[in-house]
Amino acid sequence: MSANVRSMTGYGRGEHIADDRKFVVEMKSVNHRYNDMTIKLPRSLTGLEDKVKKRVMQEVFRGKTDVYISFESFSADDVEVKLNAGLAQAYAQKLREMENLLGVNGADLLSLTAKFPDVITVEKAQKEEDVIWAALLPALEEAVERFVAMRGMEGENLKRDILQKGERIRELVEEVKAYAPLVVVEYQEKLHNRLKELLGSVDVDPQRVAMEVAIFADKGCVDEEITRLESHLAQLKEILEKGGQVGRKLDFLVQEMNRESNTIASKANDIRIVKATIELKSEIEKIREQIQNLE
Repeated sequence: MSANVRSMTGYGRGEHIADDRKFVVEMKSVNHRYNDMTIKLPRSLTGLEDKVKKRVMQEVFRGKTDVYISFESFSADDVEVKLNAGLAQAYAQKLREMENLLGVNGADLLSLTAKFPDVITVEKAQKEEDVIWAALLPALEEAVERFVAMRGMEGENLKRDILQKGERIRELVEEVKAYAPLVVVEYQEKLHNRLKELLGSVDVDPQRVAMEVAIFADKGCVDEEITRLESHLAQLKEILEKGGQVGRKLDFLVQEMNRESNTIASKANDIRIVKATIELKSEIEKIREQIQNLE
């Protein structure tokens, strides 16, 4: 069974509530030459970063992907209030020294001390990693599933568009194939008429004429280029139908197609072939632009 063709752009969101905790996972990606992934999550969940990355990379192979994870707790058990006793004592001692120095009495030392930075801190309580991962995973799975589905849907749209452009290129190649032999025949007729016009009744060596026509035909022959283009078009369809990670393969293939079309253009001795080649190159460029979006 063939795999889907995927775009490198996509978005997915997942949400899960478990044990009074709400986890939200959002994923988005854009085009990138390599697989560049950034995981952004709360400090209390940093221990899960590798697990998240490994799970996402099972489905994502190319593109710049950002994964955002947040969670909200509705339980007091998830909050831990900490007292820095040593710091509190130091602050209180200095406040007493200020009282003695200034001769001031009656200040609420407890209230003042508690207001100083880092004396009392509120932190997320550290829970067992496996427990948190089990609660986070359903949200992550949902986000990954939607993310992959969107990339797949966009990828299939690109696939259809590329195949349509490939068929148009095939039509243009057929036009060039049909025109190419006519060019030689027309050149032979033009050469014969020109010589008759210039030389009148003077006999011309037919072998010499045949040699000139052969040289012209050889210089303008595009049979090999047409054969290779037809082969590349077959490969284009085969790669897209097989699916999976096709971006880099198609990028190389389109470079080869462009090279063959340039050679045909350089050999063209007929306005019909020139016009067909210009349109052919245009269609190849459109395919190249679309391929930049594929994983």
